[in-house]
Amino acid sequence: MNAARPYGPFRVETAAFADACSELLAVREAVFVVEQNVPVEEERDAHDPRCLHAIARDRAGKPIGTGRLVPPTAADAPAHVGRMAVLRDWRGAGVGDALLHALLRQARERGWNDIVLNAQVSAQSFYARHGFVPVGERFIEAGIEHQAMRRRIDRPQAIEGTDAAVAATAAIVRHARRRLHVYSRELDPGLLDAPRVLDAMRELCTRGDGIQVQVLLQDAAAPQRALAPLLALAQRLPSVIAFREIADPVDRAYPSAYLANDDGGYYFRALGHRLDGEAETGAPGLARQLAEHFRPVWERSRPCTEYRTLGL
Repeated sequence: MNAARPYGPFRVETAAFADACSELLAVREAVFVVEQNVPVEEERDAHDPRCLHAIARDRAGKPIGTGRLVPPTAADAPAHVGRMAVLRDWRGAGVGDALLHALLRQARERGWNDIVLNAQVSAQSFYARHGFVPVGERFIEAGIEHQAMRRRIDRPQAIEGTDAAVAATAAIVRHARRRLHVYSRELDPGLLDAPRVLDAMRELCTRGDGIQVQVLLQDAAAPQRALAPLLALAQRLPSVIAFREIADPVDRAYPSAYLANDDGGYYFRALGHRLDGEAETGAPGLARQLAEHFRPVWERSRPCTEYRTLGL
């Protein structure tokens, strides 16, 4: 059993299945078998003995959450995060985040850089916050709708399709500390107005702590005509969200689009009219490069004063 990491009212440690079998299975049975009605024969499998397990305990040492990491089956195969379970009374306290961090840390230390998981659809946004993007169609497993998700922890994650783009954008927004830069052609309909992205933006902008969101547009009139929801949010929070329209002809020729936060996260699209691109949540150097590109363009662009009087 590895050293525990404290997280206030609980701690997380990694363990071999043989050392913590009864505790791991007790949490999983309470969540999956009792609460979600998953048959016990489907909940348990032959992978457990060869997995790396994470276990969360309260101050008294009682197990309150679990997760496991299935090793790759070949050199080019992914590792698999699974059996993530937190007791009902501890949900919303950060236990799941700490368990996932512990598993990803173990994967990184072993060079297992390609990570996949099958998320229950109700938990999809949780994994998206941690840089996982959806892959393929949803499916039913143990009577519950699931979504396959994937994350690279050694290089950018390829973003293909709307679902992956929305997940990446919401993650970049949520992980911003105080600064978020958005470089867009016309506020990206279908992306920046997606409910999950708007929820993330609303959460960020109402957090306080001097948050600043700066949005550069090549065409300011298009989102105004479309009554883009982000404009309504900006009108309620004018000191937090600011818009400018690119004026310099050289800047207007820039073909790409991106988001970059001050926590090392970015989502870059080489062709700004397409959603295909790449994203990372732990790449401070690349995020900084995008911010450095953004700042001078922002300074020579014109404020969108017309947005302040929109009748939304």
